[in-house]
Amino acid sequence: MKNLFIVLILLISTFGISQTISSPSEFLGYELGSEFTRHHEVVDYFNHISKNASDRVKLIEYGKTNERRPLLLAYISSAENIDNIEDIRSEHLKATQGQGNPNKAIVWLSYNVHGNESTSTEAAMQTIYELLTTNASYLENTVVIMDPCINPDGRDRYVNWYYQYKNTPFNIDPNSKEHHEGWLNGRPNHYMFDLNRDWAWLTQIESQQRIKLYNQWLPHIHVDFHEQGVDNPYFFAPAAEPFHEVVTDFQRAFQETVGNNHAKYFDAQGWFYFTKEVFDLLYPSYGDTYPTYNGGIGMTYEQGGSGRAGLGITTGIGDVLTLKDRMIHHITTGLSTVEVAANHSKVLNDEFKKFYQHKNFKYKSYVLSGDEDKISALAHLLNQHEITYGRAKPGSVKGYDYRSGKTSTRKTTANSMVISTDQTKGTLVKVLMEPNTKLSDSLTYDITAWSLPYAYGLEAIASEKKVLADAVENWNIPTSNYTLPENALAFLTDWSSMRDARFLSDLLKNKIRVRHAREPFTMNGKEYHRGSLIIYRADNKSNPNFIKSLTEIANNHNINLAASNTSWVEKGKDFGSSSVSMIPHSKIAVLSGAPTNTLQFGEVWHFFEQQLKYPIAILDADYFKGVNLSAYDVLILPNGNYGSFIDQELLDNLKEYVQNGGKIIAMEGAINAFKGEDGFQIKARDFKTDSTATLLPYAETEREGIKNIITGAIFKTKVDHTHPLAYGYDDTYFSLKLGQDAYEYLDRGTVVYLENDPKPVSGFAGSEAKKKIGNTLVFGVEEYGRGQIIYMVDNPVFRGFWENGKLFFVNALFMVQ
Repeated sequence: MKNLFIVLILLISTFGISQTISSPSEFLGYELGSEFTRHHEVVDYFNHISKNASDRVKLIEYGKTNERRPLLLAYISSAENIDNIEDIRSEHLKATQGQGNPNKAIVWLSYNVHGNESTSTEAAMQTIYELLTTNASYLENTVVIMDPCINPDGRDRYVNWYYQYKNTPFNIDPNSKEHHEGWLNGRPNHYMFDLNRDWAWLTQIESQQRIKLYNQWLPHIHVDFHEQGVDNPYFFAPAAEPFHEVVTDFQRAFQETVGNNHAKYFDAQGWFYFTKEVFDLLYPSYGDTYPTYNGGIGMTYEQGGSGRAGLGITTGIGDVLTLKDRMIHHITTGLSTVEVAANHSKVLNDEFKKFYQHKNFKYKSYVLSGDEDKISALAHLLNQHEITYGRAKPGSVKGYDYRSGKTSTRKTTANSMVISTDQTKGTLVKVLMEPNTKLSDSLTYDITAWSLPYAYGLEAIASEKKVLADAVENWNIPTSNYTLPENALAFLTDWSSMRDARFLSDLLKNKIRVRHAREPFTMNGKEYHRGSLIIYRADNKSNPNFIKSLTEIANNHNINLAASNTSWVEKGKDFGSSSVSMIPHSKIAVLSGAPTNTLQFGEVWHFFEQQLKYPIAILDADYFKGVNLSAYDVLILPNGNYGSFIDQELLDNLKEYVQNGGKIIAMEGAINAFKGEDGFQIKARDFKTDSTATLLPYAETEREGIKNIITGAIFKTKVDHTHPLAYGYDDTYFSLKLGQDAYEYLDRGTVVYLENDPKPVSGFAGSEAKKKIGNTLVFGVEEYGRGQIIYMVDNPVFRGFWENGKLFFVNALFMVQ
């Protein structure tokens, strides 16, 4: 009788739920998986769930995308847990300090980080419905945090494109148009950035808004739902080697626990899957690694399909893969993950607390010195990650010197930043700051080097002892708030950072004329280096608001301008010299569309609009050959495959454009368009490999092939800092090299280059690839007629996070004349 009563209560409860909460299919008016759901409809469904299950669901909007679509988080748990959600969060975070007694498992599920991997958002709607109905028991001791769509702009770009080109009914023929997205595909966000590679760098608005809430929770488990090629079966944890050495034994073992649970459900249905291959745990900016380095179990789940699959497609072996098939797999692993968490809440809490116990890392402190603007830029990133730092006490520090690669001693001052691993985010500090990441396997999915001192162009010492420092909350540039003297002859400032570049950008946009020094000079006892800005009152005499505008712009950028009442310098060239040149108010264009690489185009686009804040015209490849290029001072050709795009007629037009005074910036693969062409200096390095044939077993060919590749390694390069392309730099630059393309030095204009026998200071480079890049160009300038072609073999704005490369790019725009 008692059991029957329980069954009746459950039936009544289920009936009540069904009256208040509609399934996705009921709410949307079509069977889930038979259509793609646009983002606003997903938002509507989650609002419906929140309204009708408000005791068990808390829905918040945590931000908006560049295209003004809302970003949502749903907190899902039992009514009691939702009522005490803030207490649960607070108790959970106490564990990071070795305190508290948390007893709830925290699971964060992230969907659709790649917009055209759209199955997961469909799955998210069914998953929340299942959690609130048939799987509600999981929520008694579990809080599920669900982000139904990390990348709404990319998702809607894909869904809208698909509906424009799909057959009715959909066509499973892989050759049909609906299975072939164009260049502007749905994978990235508005600025063509891959959000799954932005967790650590936080260059994008979606990442910046999400990380604030992520740090408020630091979940036990984080899952990133993806899709891969059509013919691939499902991938779930455990991940592949290499694992970063900070990944704990428990984190490894629990991935096995989760994977075994998934396998149970997949085996029961006869679904194919694979584990321990391809997707590793190394690069820190993924949706699986970043949570792992913050104490969680970070995992990637990959379903075969992606944008190619549409609503249904014929696979390579003749099967039909539908959206419904793909969706049910993601629903299964999502629910299985929550089930595992609910069954292991105690061990998750215990091990999470252990993760945040003091760790005896080799390096206890990282001490950074250099340009204060660059330190401030790094501090901004550290603040976003809630990493603490301080100002060093005057003295000295001994340790590994990033610049020399040897043990040395350096003086410290109050302008030296100290970042210790003895803090809550100590593990993340080690991963982001360590000089060279230990690789357990050189076959990796992404770059193998990212050390922030190199990325930000700072001198650094990694000390095996904790360095004392005065804690500070922010590393702010001193605020300037002054009025410039009306009668000064000129105003001067240094040129060394992106803050200076943004200041220049603002001046040019406000039609303030600016000069720069091509030779160092001394004024009033202060030495100014090449590139220093000189703003002459006489150059701006036609501007009645000159002083007022200049004062306002300088204060906005915290630039302290030095006033001068004379053009006579104490050392160097006087201001009337030909060595003091006017900076042009350049009109700049960038090529988009095929043949450019989508992501690299996006890096340039984002750099101009969100970092430099300078206008840029986007010229699409579809009509580029009809554009009058003489309307532009600078043309940027991002990385891409230009082989069939630049025919002889276009090449002749580009030659004429440069000869008449135009400037082309050719980045990475774009350089090949000029390589070996008549009239251009740029030549590929002639490299001959050992002709002795070595027969290898087929199974060893992939691993043998890594001898010829460079997987994102950092190299120390030499710099001719007297050249305008290198203003603001000294004689060394640490470049992130992403491939083995190699070009000979230019006869004139070799600015940044590798010398003989280069070895990476961080990351992996194959033995044959290292030989190939010896004595080769990194950045160079070729004078051609009255213009220039600037070659950038390495990418100075890679993923928006290689801060120290950006001034090279700005110099290419404005200083090279």
